[in-house]
Amino acid sequence: MADVTDQTINEAYLKVRDDKQETNWLLLDYESDRSDKLKLTSTGTGGLAELRDRLDDSKASFAYVRVKYSNDKESVREKFILVIWIGPSCKVMRKAKISVHTADVKNVLRVFSIEVPARERDDLREEPIVIRLRKAGGASYDGV
Repeated sequence: MADVTDQTINEAYLKVRDDKQETNWLLLDYESDRSDKLKLTSTGTGGLAELRDRLDDSKASFAYVRVKYSNDKESVREKFILVIWIGPSCKVMRKAKISVHTADVKNVLRVFSIEVPARERDDLREEPIVIRLRKAGGASYDGV
């Protein structure tokens, strides 16, 4: 069971969800290699591109991101994604626990449109994620 009781996690989650805030992502990491306690590592305003730069290849992390996209000139949508990052150099025992810990994280980072498993930074390119968000969003008038 992951410990996600740190109050700063919930505060950052609420900031990412708030349209009036510039913060559009948060990153959670484990306190140490042996710990199951998650802590807020960082937040930012630069979206997926900025988040990708903050990921550590040796860690397993969770991120929550607000993604803004438009279907046409007139409409802009904002959707939320949950990222489960398992870096290419992540230790085996941490990888084994991540699926169990994901359920605990989902109890705190509750509202999201899609879950994005990422093993490489390219898994977090915006274009394929926006395509998935459009499909998850229901009616699509642009053939996606």
